[in-house]
Amino acid sequence: MLYLDAAATAPARREVLEEMWPLLTSTFGNPSSHHAYGEAAANAFAAARSRIAGLLGCRPAEIIFTSGGTEADNLALKGIALAAPRGRHIVTSAIEHPAVLDALSYLRDFHGFRITTLPVSGTGRVAAEELAAALEAGTTLCTVMYANNEVGTVQDIPALAAVCRNAGVPFHTDAVQAAGWLPLDVDSLGVTALSISGHKLGTPKGIGLLYLRAGTPCEPVLHGGGQERGRRSGTENVAGAVGLARALGLAQRALPAAATRSRSAQDALVAAVLAAVPGAFVTGDPDARLPNLASFCFPGVGGEAVLLELERRGVVCSSGSACAAGSSEPSAVLLALGIDEGTAHSAVRLSWTQDTPPTDLAEAARAVIASVEAVRSLGAARGA
Repeated sequence: MLYLDAAATAPARREVLEEMWPLLTSTFGNPSSHHAYGEAAANAFAAARSRIAGLLGCRPAEIIFTSGGTEADNLALKGIALAAPRGRHIVTSAIEHPAVLDALSYLRDFHGFRITTLPVSGTGRVAAEELAAALEAGTTLCTVMYANNEVGTVQDIPALAAVCRNAGVPFHTDAVQAAGWLPLDVDSLGVTALSISGHKLGTPKGIGLLYLRAGTPCEPVLHGGGQERGRRSGTENVAGAVGLARALGLAQRALPAAATRSRSAQDALVAAVLAAVPGAFVTGDPDARLPNLASFCFPGVGGEAVLLELERRGVVCSSGSACAAGSSEPSAVLLALGIDEGTAHSAVRLSWTQDTPPTDLAEAARAVIASVEAVRSLGAARGA
């Protein structure tokens, strides 16, 4: 069985699990406890924070550990907005993750914020000029994701962040899909806040982080024992933090060679499918895109039917965001790109890890071609 749904979750890496194991067995203490077990856990936790800070080019105190990307997004948006609301105006894009969109809806409905949603191009890009025009003297915050989880489009975050910085507006980016594939140095990106989730990188689910630039006011979303310098209460997931440090380090050290290798395999996959499937097209930006994701539309074919046929042939993938699973509505991301509802329902997304061999993608291409042909033939037979 070929697993090509890494954008939803990646398999846990053995190296990560091995580094986490002592924190789950011998060094299992609560880092807030003042005894040998607690101090050992606290030392491991501090070391993980420092390792991650080195990878992101920031100070350890600027790292806030969370339960994942959703919590990190919520803490960034609600935390910054409620701590310094200014004119209660937030700018975002039309293709954000539900964690961002729903957090913004909450701020709108319960705290009176106005949300300006920037349109995107047909390939999913946000224009810096449109962002600049949307900012106001009292804009509280801007949030635009680094790389889209459904179509893989990568935004020019340094340019967008610079627009906000020049206007004195904090800028947050959801980098959950970007982590492990794109540069994450926060100074080079110019961001105020950045979200990462471990399970996209090879940790077990349940760990993530928010980078928050020093001096940025942030109202905590979780209250309790005052952990994370009072910004995120709750007993710390020490093993998860250690695993995240290991996973992020492994991924970043493999770049750019892993990205170059993956891009070549991606190009071959896309070329094979487009050459063999009439009417098929790739969504997202053809150039500014993640190297580990390919999202297709097959007009006139049900995407779910193709997924079932693919799984029957030994390939597991998805139709889009796992966070929208179970919804019968067409993808809001694809609609924002100008794709009609019927065609949006034909979407199929394949995504993979740095360790996926090119031969797997070549096999997947053959399976996609055969699956679409099988679904179309079945539809034609029923129509007859």
